Parts: sequence; structure tokens; C-alpha cells
Amino acid sequence: MLFALLLGLSLHHLSEDEKTIPGVEFSASQLLKCGVALLGLRLTFADIGSLGLGVISLVFMGVFLTIAAGVLLSYAVGRKLKFGLLTGGAVGICGASAALAIASVLPKSETRERDTAFTIVAVTTLSTISMVIYPIIADAIGFDHYTTGILLGATIHDVAQVVGASFSVSEQSGNTATVIKLFRVSLLVPLLLILALFFHGNQKVSGASAMMPWFIVGFALATTINSLGLIPTNLHAALSALSTWLLITGIVAIGIKTSLKSLKDVGGAALLIVTVETLFLLVMISLALYISTPV
Repeated sequence: MLFALLLGLSLHHLSEDEKTIPGVEFSASQLLKCGVALLGLRLTFADIGSLGLGVISLVFMGVFLTIAAGVLLSYAVGRKLKFGLLTGGAVGICGASAALAIASVLPKSETRERDTAFTIVAVTTLSTISMVIYPIIADAIGFDHYTTGILLGATIHDVAQVVGASFSVSEQSGNTATVIKLFRVSLLVPLLLILALFFHGNQKVSGASAMMPWFIVGFALATTINSLGLIPTNLHAALSALSTWLLITGIVAIGIKTSLKSLKDVGGAALLIVTVETLFLLVMISLALYISTPV
């Protein structure tokens, strides 16, 4: 996974070539999501239940407090409520996907598209960095593979980078992180409903109801089928291998799309907000796990 990311970063120029852009976009979006959906075949409901109420509460707290921190930071540097919700939701839930979904329910303004574009660039870049650094941090603290999976799944922004970071540690870390990350993504739905009601009252928000990521549904269906033992062994192995290759292809595409230079065009205050949100989430979850887990 890490080599795939580095390969993608070295081919960033392909993201500016009209001939390759469609393939890069398709790989980074549809192929990646198919790979994540098929990851459900590696898990059962027993695995999900094993996370326990404590882990679920920890993840929920991380998302809520990160959004709250984003709002406070936004006001502190002279930005508006909407910017704090946008960046806090993106960092706390699922990166670029959350940014696009949240932007769709925020009131229209002159800066909405610019702020959304910045947030996508910032969280994708920070998520790519965290994919490399967070496993090292977890190892330095002394977390086992299960706890490392919790940390990675609860803190890294995007699904692709969570998968890449966690499976580079071990299969146990990968499975744990994937379940936790998808639980974080599922929190996007109630957040969208709350924001829609807050900003638009009883008005219908165009597109808001269509923001439920389909790959979560696919992941749940795959997990259900696997829990019931309905897939023949040979087919199960083939689909699991396909999932791996789809994820690798998607992560290469994510690397191609990531530009470190683009952050230079963004204001320092806005970048500071997203960076502090990211560090806040990492420190909060790390401390909670360190206190509650023998290391």
C-alpha cells in the first residue's frame, strides 16, 4: 500500500493530462469504493460486535469534539461558522467525501466553492501524510495491532488512507480500522440531516438525501453474506484478492491526485485550522487509548 502511494505521488503530472484524468478519477473513486465494499467479505458481525460500546463511544466522541473544535477555531481566526463545520466534519468523518457532502447542505455563498476546494486539498494531503506517519506513532507508543487499528480507523481522514495505513501494519489492524472508519463515515448521514434542518428548516435540500455512500451499503451486504457463510471458499478467496488489487489501484490514483504544492495557494489561517483539527483528533484518541490500554 505504501509503495502504491509513493508511486502515485511520483506520477502527479498525470492528474493534469486530459487523456489520463478520466482514468485517474475513476480509479480514485469507483474502483476504490468497490474495493472497500468487498472488504466486507473479510469480516463478520461477530468482529463488529467485538469492538464494544467503549470503542464506539470513543469514535463518536472524536467526531463530535473535532467538529466542535473546528467551529471554535474558525471563530478564533475570524472565519465563519460554516467554515468550521466544513473542515471539522471533513477531518472528523471522512475527508473529501464529507467535505463535498457537507458543502451541499450549507447555504450558498461567494466563498463556499473555494472553501470546499481548499478543504479537499488540505484533508487529502494531511490524510496522505498521516497514512505514513500514524503507524509509526502507534508503534512508538507501543500499541498492539488491534489498538493500532482503532487509532488509525478513528483518526485518519479518508477511507483509502485508513485502509492503506492499517493493512500495511497487519490484517488484524486493517480489519479493525476498516470497521471503525466505516462507522465514522456512517455518522455523515445524521450530521447532514442536522445541518440541513439548522440552515434550511423544513425546506428540502437538493442532493442531500443522495449523499449516503453506496459502498457502505455494499460493505454491509458483503459482511452479512460472509457472516452467513454463503460464499464458497474459492470464490471468497478470489473476491478478497480482487478487493486488494482494487484498493491498490485506488491508492495509486489518490497519490496521483495529491499535490503538496497546491497548499501554497491557501491562506495560512485556513491551513492552521485543518492542521490543528487533525492534531487534536490524533492526540485525543491516542491519549484515550493509552490511558485505557496496557502498553
